Amino acid sequence: MSQSQGFRPTGVSNSEQAASRTVSREEAVDFSAMEPREQLKRMLREHMADRPFSELSDVTFDSHGASLIGHILLDTIEEAGYSVDDFDAVGALTAAAVPMVCAMMHAAASRGEDLNGFVMDFVFPSIKGPSIEGKRVLLLDAWLSEKSYVQTSSLVTLRNGNELSLDFGIVEAQGAEVVAVASLIGGVDMVDPVIRVVNPADDSTAELPFIEVFRESELH
Repeated sequence: MSQSQGFRPTGVSNSEQAASRTVSREEAVDFSAMEPREQLKRMLREHMADRPFSELSDVTFDSHGASLIGHILLDTIEEAGYSVDDFDAVGALTAAAVPMVCAMMHAAASRGEDLNGFVMDFVFPSIKGPSIEGKRVLLLDAWLSEKSYVQTSSLVTLRNGNELSLDFGIVEAQGAEVVAVASLIGGVDMVDPVIRVVNPADDSTAELPFIEVFRESELH
């Protein structure tokens, strides 16, 4: 593809500036000696200090943080038994999860895999993004814990159904199958955590695997 047909290449000066910023960040926190998961853990721990709850935007919208999040989410979900081949799309349960969905899509693309994204929206048509009809989907949030009551999907939801059950019902009404629910930070300290949901349309129940990248207890 010629330059006129493709994207404009990034200028050398911009690349040098980006590299300089990356080096400065790594020098500041000594990322070079840390595994990717430990890098992300440190970023989250420093951001969460003295915060009872956060949407984690300082990390999810950080260029390095987003790259780590996309790949580590894919790796953690695969370790839980679900490869990218096991789901077709990932959906953001809240606005806080939108940058994470984008990060997963880009990480999957870098591995040669196709992964769509969507956003839950309670304004018709309820799903924003490519159609999920007939698709297997994974639902994603940033921080599902007992401190996250302000979020649509909180531990209150995990225990009592409520809004996450509504999310589940909406996805099923779109003709999709929910494979699992994942969160970057989880507050459900169980060996094999599951989320019990009740479809408000027909009162049918289902248990969904809950995949936590980090438990809240290990970040404080």
